[in-house]
Amino acid sequence: MSPRRAPQPSPKPEISSEEKALCAHSALIDRRAVEPVLLDMRELTLITDYFLICHGTSNVHIRGLADAVVEALQQKNLRSYSVEGQRDARWILLDYSDLIVHIFAEEERRFYNLERLWSDAATVPVAAAGNT
Repeated sequence: MSPRRAPQPSPKPEISSEEKALCAHSALIDRRAVEPVLLDMRELTLITDYFLICHGTSNVHIRGLADAVVEALQQKNLRSYSVEGQRDARWILLDYSDLIVHIFAEEERRFYNLERLWSDAATVPVAAAGNT
C-alpha cells in the first residue's frame, strides 16, 4: 500500500487580458487618473491586447497612479515584465504583455497622442464591460 498524498491546491486560473485591463483601470479611477482610455488592440497588433492610457496632474500623482496599478495587479499575483520612466515620471509605461499601461504627464500625452496614433483601435466602454 502506497502512502497517501495530500491533495495539491489547484493552480490559480489565469486572469484574462480584459479582466487585467479592467482591474488596472479601476485602480487608476480610484487614484483619480485623468481621462483614462482603454483601447482594444487585438485586431491591430500582436504586441498586446489592450492599451490603457491616462495622465496625472504632477510627477507625484503619476508615480502614485503607477504604484496603484502595480499593487492592484500584484494582488492578483501578476507582475509586470517591465516598468519604464518611473524616475522622471513624465511617461511611465507598465508592460504586462497583454496589457500595456501608459501613464503620462498631460503635456506628453497631448504631444504623443497615442489615441490618435492608434485611432483604429476600439475604445472599450469600461462601465458596460462590468467595471464598477
